[in-house]
Amino acid sequence: MKIVDISKFEDSVVLYFDTSNTRINAYTLASILVSIADAAKAANSSINAGHDIEIVVEAVGEGSFKAKISAVYSESKNIFSSQIVAGVIIGLLSNYIYERVFSLDESIKVEINSDEVIIEKGDERIVVPRNVYDATREAEKNPKFVQSIERTFQAIEKDSDIKGFGFAESMDSGKPKVILSREAIILASGEVVEAEGVRVIPEIVELQILKAILERGKRKWEFMWRGIKISAPITSQSFYTEFFNHDITIAPGDSLKVKLEIKQVRNEDTGIYVNKSYEVVEVYNHIPRLKQSSLENT
Repeated sequence: MKIVDISKFEDSVVLYFDTSNTRINAYTLASILVSIADAAKAANSSINAGHDIEIVVEAVGEGSFKAKISAVYSESKNIFSSQIVAGVIIGLLSNYIYERVFSLDESIKVEINSDEVIIEKGDERIVVPRNVYDATREAEKNPKFVQSIERTFQAIEKDSDIKGFGFAESMDSGKPKVILSREAIILASGEVVEAEGVRVIPEIVELQILKAILERGKRKWEFMWRGIKISAPITSQSFYTEFFNHDITIAPGDSLKVKLEIKQVRNEDTGIYVNKSYEVVEVYNHIPRLKQSSLENT
């Protein structure tokens, strides 16, 4: 089991970039650091009203490539300032990024206890202190926080040399046990937030056809995807044009390579987003079912 303990990330954390060498593009690093600093400030405004936070870079090192950041708190001139919740902001930043990428996987499991929350995906586990988990739920209500994390993902996406990203406890730590792959980060960066508690994630996937609806409209096809059956309309008009022109012939067992929009709704009890509905908005390729040819005696 690969375990990340968020409680280890209190006032500082090491950003680990899985790169092909021990360097990183300066613009990429600057963009990521600014985005994370903006996310920290937005989260802090929700959690620590009346206190300011500054994210500072303490060190950089070889990892692939590492950058250590720390949170420095200060009290603003507000006589109504609330007591500061120390050691939370860095943890909730790390937790939210892990959660957001993990939520793309149907196999995610969440166990909520009084003192900690355990998030599992396959053999990867994130252990989150309950106060950090609850603070994350508050921070994600702030659009500036969510948008800043999105910019972090987008900066990673633009740099093809970054193959993965994670968090480490210290500069002396090796490669983090849980590394978020480049592909997963790109998928997470593509999500569109529609409203509080609802989001839509576009994903390029291959769907096997179980039931076809060969007419235009919102009637739902049935597909197999990642081992589960889903229902979704195909709203791509160009696909139906090709079909009615007989450029495509559909048969049971055929597959389609498509852009699938996944609508997710946040579970109020766990805070995790779950898939609610699907829509095929683009069809890129029709893949006929492979047929086994029989040998004829000669």
